Amino acid sequence: VQLVESGGGLVQPGGSLRLSCAASGFTFSSYVMSWYRQAPGKEREFVARITSAGGSTYYADSVKGRFTISRDNAKNTVYLQMKSLKPEDTAVYYCYARVIWRYWGQGTQVTVSS
Repeated sequence: VQLVESGGGLVQPGGSLRLSCAASGFTFSSYVMSWYRQAPGKEREFVARITSAGGSTYYADSVKGRFTISRDNAKNTVYLQMKSLKPEDTAVYYCYARVIWRYWGQGTQVTVSS
């Protein structure tokens, strides 16, 4: 199993970014996919989750209405569209899948600052 995130960067408050997570090594379309994040000095926290076919999504209260998780099972990729970004969204964002065991990507840094 391999999860590779991309799309992070530096953005001003109020800006947008789209993160991608390319998955391989398992039957992507059969598994729930999630995004987590970890800010400096804080524990890793749940951000969003999407069911295997994409029919249901779940969000942390802190991002609800601003972030959108989606997936393209033909491309084995899950996305996190982030809008109205705030400085408190600054963190390393991780892609996560539980395929018998727990798998994490290497993370992508998102920095929201003026």
